[in-house]
Amino acid sequence: MFLPWIERFLQSTPSVCQVCARWPSEPVCAACLARFALHAHRCSRCAIEVAEGVHTCGRCLRDPPPLDACFAAVPYAYPWSGLLSRYKFKDEPGWGAAFATLLRGIPAAQHALAHCDRVVPMPLSRQRLATRGFNQALLIARDLAAVKVDARLLLRLRDTPPQSALGRKEREANVKHAFAVDPLRLDEVRGTHLVLIDDVMTSGASMFAAASALRAAGCARVTGLVVARTDESG
Repeated sequence: MFLPWIERFLQSTPSVCQVCARWPSEPVCAACLARFALHAHRCSRCAIEVAEGVHTCGRCLRDPPPLDACFAAVPYAYPWSGLLSRYKFKDEPGWGAAFATLLRGIPAAQHALAHCDRVVPMPLSRQRLATRGFNQALLIARDLAAVKVDARLLLRLRDTPPQSALGRKEREANVKHAFAVDPLRLDEVRGTHLVLIDDVMTSGASMFAAASALRAAGCARVTGLVVARTDESG
C-alpha cells in the first residue's frame, strides 16, 4: 500500500516513467518516488536541509527572513532538477500537476493551504512570460488550491537578469524592489495569511523579496512553498 500522496501522484493516464522508463507509470513511478522523494529535515524559515533536531538554521537565526515558514518537497537534485528544467524551458507545462502533488505530501503545507486567505504564485515579468508562454508557479498554485489563487495581487515591477549565474549578494541586489502589491488592493492584504508559491528556491532572494513586498503591504503571515530547494543557502 502506497502512501496517499504517492497514490495521488500516480492517478493519471499510464505512460513511461520519466526517470527509469518503467511502463506503465505516471509521471514518475512509485519506486522512483520512494527513492528520490525522501523526507528531509529542513529549516522552518527557509527550507534548507538541516540536522535532525535543528528547527531554524544559523543564517535565519542571525538574519530572520520575511517568511514565517517555508516548506520544500524535494531537493534540487537528480531527477527533480532535470524534470523542473523540462517543465520551465522545454514547453512541458503538464508537469505542474505532478509537482503540486509532491507539495501536497507535506502535512504542514496542506495545513497552510487550508488555513491561508490567498495563494499567491511568484509573478513573472512580461518579457519572461512572453518567452516561456506560462507562469510555472501559477500552474502549480492552481492545482494546489484553485479557489484561493490570486495571480494579480503581487506584481513584478521590472524584468531582471536570470539569478542562476549570480552570487548571494548579487541575487539580493538583482531582485530588490522588483515586487510590489497592487496599490489598489492594499486593503485586501492587511492582516491576512498568504501562501507564496514557487518552483525552485536557491538562495531565497526572489522569494524573500516577494515576501518583503507582501509584508510592507501589511500581510500578517507569509508561508513559502517550493517544489525543490538547493542543498546550500549561499
